[in-house]
Amino acid sequence: MAQKGDLMTARSDIRVLDATIRDGGLVNNFMFSDDFINALYRTNVKAGVDYMEFGYKASKELFDVNKFGKWKFCDEESIREIVGDNNSDMKISVMADVGRCDYKKDIIDKKDSVIDMVRVATYVHQMPAAIEMIEDAKAKGYEVTCNIMAISNAKESDIDQALEMVGQSGADGIYIVDSYGALYPEQIRAIADKYTELGEKYGKYIGMHAHNNQQLAFANTIEALSHGVSLLDATMMSMGRGAGNCAMELLLSFLKNPKYNVFPVLRFLEDYMLPLKETGAVWGYDIPYLLTGRLNQHPSAAIDFCKDNRKDYADFYTDLLDK
Repeated sequence: MAQKGDLMTARSDIRVLDATIRDGGLVNNFMFSDDFINALYRTNVKAGVDYMEFGYKASKELFDVNKFGKWKFCDEESIREIVGDNNSDMKISVMADVGRCDYKKDIIDKKDSVIDMVRVATYVHQMPAAIEMIEDAKAKGYEVTCNIMAISNAKESDIDQALEMVGQSGADGIYIVDSYGALYPEQIRAIADKYTELGEKYGKYIGMHAHNNQQLAFANTIEALSHGVSLLDATMMSMGRGAGNCAMELLLSFLKNPKYNVFPVLRFLEDYMLPLKETGAVWGYDIPYLLTGRLNQHPSAAIDFCKDNRKDYADFYTDLLDK
């Protein structure tokens, strides 16, 4: 497909989603202060961000509420304590993982909720369950996306079948998700073409969620948008699991739409993200994440490596090769 837009124009279809709490919560077990969340909400509104994702709708049967902050579960009252009735133009999002969410009871009808969008996260082998969750959320009145994870490690034929299933579902959008930070811009270009072609066939928009294992999250995001992807994920100071995500400050600085304003983001980084790092929260590009990204492996081994303060990169690399 032809490139969409250029470096000088502002595309009206582009929207930005802040995933700092949800993906960043994987760094600190969602233990954010209410002051932090309040400030982040106000920052996103001022910055013109289109969606703010508050976290997961995780099952309290599967996960111990005493071991996680409240944004692992995103109870309605918790979100309303921050946003009230959300009298802003920004929409509220949550993520529901297939197999980790009691969605039939924990996701209430949209008319009773301040949440606008439910993002269903799934692997290709879970697609029947994902479709069931998508249709449930859609029937309840939500905007719904399907985030097919770890596509760099899936068979192309399986991805094609999964995309057809989502295309025929009630989902509003479909996400490209580079879970392992393993993909390069050239690959993203081809994947974006595949996804957007299917999106045009079925009337779905396409989103992009990138990880920064090889310092390509921003590059891959803007490569995707140049090929028609329109809903872009980013996080403050790139905070996210392991190597983190596309940095919000980079993305808003790049986008030409005057509705976006990077200044409140810079103030938030100064007042909240730097102090958060000083408390010991660790994320961002590091050699172990480069290695798992290069080898197209889940970053769990790299996360453990960093937690143990190891520096034996060469031995770690040979261990990964043995996998």
